Amino acid sequence: MKYLVKLIRNLLGGLIVLVDVVTRGSKKKRPEAEQLAVNEAAKDLTLYQFTACPFCTKTRRAMYKLNLPIEKRSASEGSPYREELQAGGQVKVPCLRISENGNVQWMYDSKEIIRYLENRFA
Repeated sequence: MKYLVKLIRNLLGGLIVLVDVVTRGSKKKRPEAEQLAVNEAAKDLTLYQFTACPFCTKTRRAMYKLNLPIEKRSASEGSPYREELQAGGQVKVPCLRISENGNVQWMYDSKEIIRYLENRFA
């Protein structure tokens, strides 16, 4: 039964990812200098995620639309990034790691992450 649930979850997650890729639309266009500044600012951000998670897909879709080259790290079981995520306090995805001026903040809710990205980069 455990394997059946895992199979169904992965199939549905894969379907969600496929629909996202097919329907995602276009990226935000910025002048080259502005995009370079955004790219530099995005270096301080890391998204911990699962590929088939619908909330992670929603967050990645927002990142795509905002044209943000944020590093994505898989937090699946056995991944070294899962231990990094645990250092933030909990293993919950999506999680945005924000590193600014030597301080690290962990943001765990997809709505909160998207709102933060839209306010900072829109």
